[in-house]
Amino acid sequence: MNSPQKPRVRFAPSPTGNLHVGGARTALFNWLFAQHEGGTLLLRIEDTDVERNRPELVDGILEGLKWLGVEWDEGPYFQSQRLEMYRAAGEKILASGAGYTCYCKPLAYGGADAVPEEQEGEGDDETPKSEKMVFCNCRDLSEAERAAKEAQGIPRAIRFKVPRTGVTKFEDAVFGPREVQNAEIEDFVLMRSSGLPTYQLSVVVDDIDMRITHILRGADHLSNTPKQVLIYRALGAEPPIFAHVPLILGADRTRLSKRHGATSVGSYADEGFLPEAFRNFLALLGWSAGGDAEYMRTPELIERFSLSGVSRTNAIFDRAKLEWFNTQYLQRPPMEEILPYVEAELRRAGLWKDAWSGAEKEWFARTVDLIRPRTRLLHDFSGWARAFFTDDFEYEPEARAKFWKDEKVSGLLAKLADALAALPEWNHDACDAATRTVTAAEGVKAGMLINATRVAIVGRAVAPPLFDTMVALGKERVIARLRKALPLVSAQQNPAI
Repeated sequence: MNSPQKPRVRFAPSPTGNLHVGGARTALFNWLFAQHEGGTLLLRIEDTDVERNRPELVDGILEGLKWLGVEWDEGPYFQSQRLEMYRAAGEKILASGAGYTCYCKPLAYGGADAVPEEQEGEGDDETPKSEKMVFCNCRDLSEAERAAKEAQGIPRAIRFKVPRTGVTKFEDAVFGPREVQNAEIEDFVLMRSSGLPTYQLSVVVDDIDMRITHILRGADHLSNTPKQVLIYRALGAEPPIFAHVPLILGADRTRLSKRHGATSVGSYADEGFLPEAFRNFLALLGWSAGGDAEYMRTPELIERFSLSGVSRTNAIFDRAKLEWFNTQYLQRPPMEEILPYVEAELRRAGLWKDAWSGAEKEWFARTVDLIRPRTRLLHDFSGWARAFFTDDFEYEPEARAKFWKDEKVSGLLAKLADALAALPEWNHDACDAATRTVTAAEGVKAGMLINATRVAIVGRAVAPPLFDTMVALGKERVIARLRKALPLVSAQQNPAI
């Protein structure tokens, strides 16, 4: 007995925009399914919409997929290089009697060139436009009338001759059995008079040629499926298994768009999200592994992914939840997984020192480990934690005003600098003891000096524990920063001077 065919799936974006969250989720579901089943993922660029395509966006789509960790096995294939196949298929359908030539001028009856075909492709975040119900008189032209129009050289399109009775049925792995009355399906366009295929024809021809077994795409394409099933049958092919995944909505329950914030994958990469965190978050937008599991490393996602876990209910994009995932992926994985991302962020910010990957690698790892429990995004390492990696940092005005206002602060910081300079050993307990000795001698609470010192050495009121921070920065740097802060403290207490 032959073993079942391994699944072949595809992700098919159009280069009409950046890789958006909806398209990225579709790509991820296809990839997880292929990985789980030991199948193959193809990448196909649907670039036949000459008016809307922007070829320069292809590289951005590919980079977005690579950042997300979605690796395709075949492609990218480009529809613009396969036009002859679509023309041949259109002519085959025409010759079989399942199609007819349409000579309508643009806009006449919603003419062949005017019908707003679904050209967005299945990786886009835009809802495909619905075709107008088109009842074209060309369907009933006699052979003599067609011959006359051909003799006149009138440009022709090819429409599908939808049966006027009966139903078109298909099985959806998510939504179950579906059927549409053929009377509700218009005679949709297959080939435009320009010689270019419509979305409906090109995707079916490609999916047949590329031996696609499963089509995972957004639920907004459910309305396309009956038309495509008709094309499959007209071409003598069995339709694949369809699985339409729920849409992604904003917090207001409307289709996710720019008004909800960033929608392109590249924007989230630029903001400092980790790809695996974004991957985990996206996987749970419309899919569940069962139970309460949320934090799942990629191998676990692959192991547990199945179409049975895909929901019929639209998913809500929750920015706060995404940030929660990012904090988990900054804090929980082994340190060696995080360090390359932090290095890349420091390089981006111009803060990186090569010694941190060499002689001072151990210091770098300890410092990152100290900082990461308080981070949400990678940019935090070059933002609020900047003072750990450079002496070029600013003091928060609010922190200065709050913790440097007491007239005793300047003297306390000076005495602490001297006490720290006298320490024979530099460690957490020694720094702690020196600080408390100074405050005890001056008759003030330790908190006053601790808070003032934190602002002096890192510029912020909130940071990792002070004495751990002092150890990370090192004796020389801490003392230098304390003494540098003295005139600033005086200026804070006497702003008119």
